[in-house]
Amino acid sequence: MRTAEFDRQQVLRAAMDAFISKGYSKTSMQDLKLATGLHPGSIYCAFENKRGLLLAALEQYRNDRSAQFDAFFAGQAQVFDGIVAYLDSVVAECEQDEIRDCLLQKALSELSHQDAEVEALIGSMLTDWQQAFCTRLQLAQQQGAIPAAKDCAALSRFLVMGIYGIRTYAHTKPAKGVLAQLGHQLLDYLQQS
Repeated sequence: MRTAEFDRQQVLRAAMDAFISKGYSKTSMQDLKLATGLHPGSIYCAFENKRGLLLAALEQYRNDRSAQFDAFFAGQAQVFDGIVAYLDSVVAECEQDEIRDCLLQKALSELSHQDAEVEALIGSMLTDWQQAFCTRLQLAQQQGAIPAAKDCAALSRFLVMGIYGIRTYAHTKPAKGVLAQLGHQLLDYLQQS
């Protein structure tokens, strides 16, 4: 049997966009065919089914977001500057006319309590992201940007919650500058004694 030849990352990113746009349940095989350029038979051959494609897309999302996150810290003398740059990028993304949802948030809100494997994968991804923040916060703490008495694990949970809050609140279409103000309040909290 011949294996299908395609750019896996490109296909998974296209599938991500389809799932983000319509949600998992409302994304049809025809939508995925249009988004990815693959015929349903090729999708089934490569990923078993739509659910398998979602799981693979979530893993690609993890890899892409992790690389994006790490890039904010590359070349920064002060780790806190990377945290600021990352949060500023989240706010800028949320201030677009067409808000790009987070695949994790979208999939979790739709599939929570319906698919244990998807829920566990997303939980693992959120834990990894929170740990990545914790590591950066500890480094910023060592550099004196965050008070030594602060619990970096608690701060990372607070920061993740705040980012998801900003992403959700963005859908209410707040006045210009409100999201940036919220982002700065998160940063101020990190540095308060």
